[in-house]
Amino acid sequence: MMIKKAVTLLTLLIICSSCSTGNTSTSPSPTISPSDQPTIMPSPKPTDRSTDKPAEQNDPLKQKIANMTLDEKIGQMVIVGLEGTSMDKQAKELIEKYRVGGFILYKDNMNDAAQILKLLNQLKETNQKNQTPLWLSVDQEGGKVNRMPEEYIKLPPPAEVGKAGNTDYTFQIGQALGEEVRSIGFNMDFAPVLDINSNPKNPVIGNRSYGTNAETVITHGLETMKAIQSKQVAAVVKHFPGHGDTSVDSHLDLPVVNKSLAELKAFELLPFVEAIQQDTDAIMIAHLLIPKIDKDYPASLSKKMISKLLREELGYEGVVMTDDMTMGGITEHFDVGKAAVTSILAGSDIILIGHDYKTQLSVLQSLKKSARDGVISRDMLDKSVYRILRLKEKYKLEDKTLPSIDVKAVNLQIKAAIQSK
Repeated sequence: MMIKKAVTLLTLLIICSSCSTGNTSTSPSPTISPSDQPTIMPSPKPTDRSTDKPAEQNDPLKQKIANMTLDEKIGQMVIVGLEGTSMDKQAKELIEKYRVGGFILYKDNMNDAAQILKLLNQLKETNQKNQTPLWLSVDQEGGKVNRMPEEYIKLPPPAEVGKAGNTDYTFQIGQALGEEVRSIGFNMDFAPVLDINSNPKNPVIGNRSYGTNAETVITHGLETMKAIQSKQVAAVVKHFPGHGDTSVDSHLDLPVVNKSLAELKAFELLPFVEAIQQDTDAIMIAHLLIPKIDKDYPASLSKKMISKLLREELGYEGVVMTDDMTMGGITEHFDVGKAAVTSILAGSDIILIGHDYKTQLSVLQSLKKSARDGVISRDMLDKSVYRILRLKEKYKLEDKTLPSIDVKAVNLQIKAAIQSK
């Protein structure tokens, strides 16, 4: 009897041990190696990326893309800047001939509320012949990155918002940001900044960041993101994978971040991971060289950073766009036209070209030639356009002109938000 019990017990232990071993061996955690070794990823379920693959024959966006010309598709993948404070023939040509997907306005394009409203209305009117409405975008963060004219009450810098530690206050400041850009005609804001300000020598981030630690940036950055979205304005978080630990301004040259993927995951990437989980509209990629991951290309041109890390490992399926390709981090080291193609091949959807009409044409022509030659595949092109149109549809974009703007009403909301601290 004792022998029988012992045999039974031994049999049970062998069975349990076999079950345990089987469970651990069949569910490895997917990782991305910074080397050239291929990464084995689990096969996604058919529904995992259904929005990334417009497979249904009755999908109206897929049908629209099927009827688009190559110029229309390429145009959607570019956001451009313009010169001066009024509509000119170059901006007109970029809309009518090249079918660009949107415009960005800088401080030099803005005098006062009436002039901004008129310019945005002119862009909308010119685009009404095209099938797809324009992105009208701006960098409006609060603090030192403030594009609004003097008529508007200035909003505090993100560092001050984060330091207050009050999420209700943060949300109201974010709503004020969204309201001031929406009320004048913009529909996309390149904010919030999700960089962690970990390097006191950083010349470009500083108080644009919500704090010096991941928790503060996650809490207040994402509260701001949701607040901007609540005003029917697309929020673009930036600058992936994190511009906080640099000592070079990427507007002037290419910063180098000597961190491993493991180090990025433990710190810089944390706010972006959370933003992805909370359905961020779009992510802007920084011009940063991270040699331990990609020694040849900055993040904005790197397949390892965009397709492998952001898309595959972090599971991001939304719109990816570059920082301005006319910044020194690109122009000092690359031909901008070729760099734009490289960025699309790396996984970007939108190329931002904020300045210089000739450079803008070079990018558009380079993208078109690469698509014609099959360097950029039709499948890749259509997936990017699908993501862009899906986001435009989310915000129900239309090129409807605004008759006027009530600056006083906007200022009342800004004042109430500031006082809610």
